[in-house]
Amino acid sequence: MRRDQRRLAAIVSADAVGYSRLMALDESGTLAGLKAHLRELINPKIAEYGGRTVKSMGDGLLLEFPSVVDAVRCAVDVQRGMAERNAAVSDGNRIVFRVGINVGDIIIDGDDIFGDGVNVAARLQTLAEPGGICVSRAVRDQVLDKLGFTFDGLGTRELKNIARPIEVYRVALGANAVAGRAKSALRRPSPNQERPSIAVLPFINRSHDKEDEYFSDGLSDELLNVLAKIPGLRVAARSSASTFKGVKATVAEIGRALNVATVLEGSVRKAGNRMRISVQLVKVADGYQLWSESYDRTLEDIFAVQDDIAQTVVKELRSALLGETLGATPATDVTAQLAAAVIGRATDPEAHRLLLQGRHLIERITRDDTAKGIGYLEQALEREPRFALAWAELSSAYASQADRSWVAAAEGYGHARRAADRALALEPALAEGHAALGWIQFSHDLDLRAAAASYARALELAPGNVLVLRRFCALATTIGHFDEAIRVGRRVVEQDPLSAVAYNNLGLALDAIDRLSEAENAYRKAIELGPQRTITRAVLAVNLMRQGRCEEALAEVSREPEEWGRLYASAMIFHALGYRAEADAALRDLIAGHGDEDALQIAEVYAARSEPDLAFAWLERAYAQRDPGLADLKIRNSFRALRADARWDALLRKMGLEEFEISLPLNSELSA
Repeated sequence: MRRDQRRLAAIVSADAVGYSRLMALDESGTLAGLKAHLRELINPKIAEYGGRTVKSMGDGLLLEFPSVVDAVRCAVDVQRGMAERNAAVSDGNRIVFRVGINVGDIIIDGDDIFGDGVNVAARLQTLAEPGGICVSRAVRDQVLDKLGFTFDGLGTRELKNIARPIEVYRVALGANAVAGRAKSALRRPSPNQERPSIAVLPFINRSHDKEDEYFSDGLSDELLNVLAKIPGLRVAARSSASTFKGVKATVAEIGRALNVATVLEGSVRKAGNRMRISVQLVKVADGYQLWSESYDRTLEDIFAVQDDIAQTVVKELRSALLGETLGATPATDVTAQLAAAVIGRATDPEAHRLLLQGRHLIERITRDDTAKGIGYLEQALEREPRFALAWAELSSAYASQADRSWVAAAEGYGHARRAADRALALEPALAEGHAALGWIQFSHDLDLRAAAASYARALELAPGNVLVLRRFCALATTIGHFDEAIRVGRRVVEQDPLSAVAYNNLGLALDAIDRLSEAENAYRKAIELGPQRTITRAVLAVNLMRQGRCEEALAEVSREPEEWGRLYASAMIFHALGYRAEADAALRDLIAGHGDEDALQIAEVYAARSEPDLAFAWLERAYAQRDPGLADLKIRNSFRALRADARWDALLRKMGLEEFEISLPLNSELSA
């Protein structure tokens, strides 16, 4: 009688949690997502660790490895990779795996395997939490001293159709690897280990005059900006915190959305020269009020009030979240940190009020409001010419006008540079001044080395400044430091989780290195957070085209609100589909309607059509126009066909886009 073929092997059983529900919600999207995960992450990892796919059952996998150590390594890498890929995907749309691993004797039947060892792996998989890994005692014993992972015992379990009880262990991956629960792919320590974190909500304006809203908003903004410069404190970005303005939500809901342990909220009542400010600091976990205070003061006392609130908040957070005894940290330490954080502010309360009013208008991002806001900043500087922070904000406002073509580029950036230089001459350690100068160097001068130095200095002075982090992410992407860009981009998403811009920038970095499905998820999250956002749908459409999903791409680009974005993406998608007449028509309309300002996009379309001479001609035209999009030249995938042309390297050198080393400052909390 023929004997069974047997061998000892490590068996991995994996299953996609809730796959049927996902298919019912979006069949084509779920299937495409699963295929992308297999193609881009799972199958390469199986090959890397010498494994074999025995069978794929739609939503499940059965794998065999000759080494149990490699089996566990592969499973851990896959689960951590899935956590990263799911970071930008909403909870209800994530594809999340649970994994079981056993080692034992198996029966070989052609390409298939059978036996008790296989059945145990399948049962262990059902015990794993979403995003987790469960293993048998045999697996744990064989890898315990060979790998850096720890194991949590789950006890001895009776498994269905398994004759003997099995001792079960869970691989301790850390919170970041549990994709079904994680909000980002970054490390999320337990509250007792996590550095203090806070969201400063927009203060409620309780004044009779609704025009005083600029003052209540400005006060909360000032506190946020100061707290963001305090070492060891993570502050949710203003753009995310401001989404809760006027929204009825519990502290627990706000804390979960913003990924913080505490929330600072308050109100302001202003009448003439007097003000009443009420604030409270609340712990998210249990709603406990850590501290509250009311201040009845005159406007001349505004700086003293702000300093008192900031200093008390820092002390309370250290006490509540780090277990420090109140008063254990010398008051001089907190005072010194606060003094460093408020460098560059006004000494004249009226100049400060004018700054708040100007900032309130500029942040509306309209031509008229920006011009009015600049007027208020200029009034503030007339009262206090050495007001460094006002000079920095004036620089950013002038640059914003130039960015949006509301004034001529040379005029706007010229004013911006002079204001930034003045700010730094007054206060060389002003983070906002370095950030403003860095933007001019990046977007107008195309002097990326100088911009990198300015951003690094700004982050050294204010490691929690989300605006600078976003710009640093864009810079790292521009010069090809994609790992750095993705790392910083994920940090920005963690700190600014409701920002469409943050997800869009992360998507661009992922797209540049062909992590297409992850980039798609980031773009979709950006659109979810900012449905009226322009250009993101066009970028997403090109991403879908590159994935071979051209019909979906056409549907997506039809929803792009910006005409030049629709035409640019459509011209490439129609070309990819072989629809020559439609592609030509879209390109013709793009040139006719937008040739004077969108030469770069026209060059990209010609590159995608394999017409290098016309592509280079339009690139030269874009350079002559000082198109700010040229900073992204190296990451635009359609230009790959031009890279073998000698004209490409010459163009990069002329534009200063050759690669060079950049890094976050060594003392930055974000380097970890």
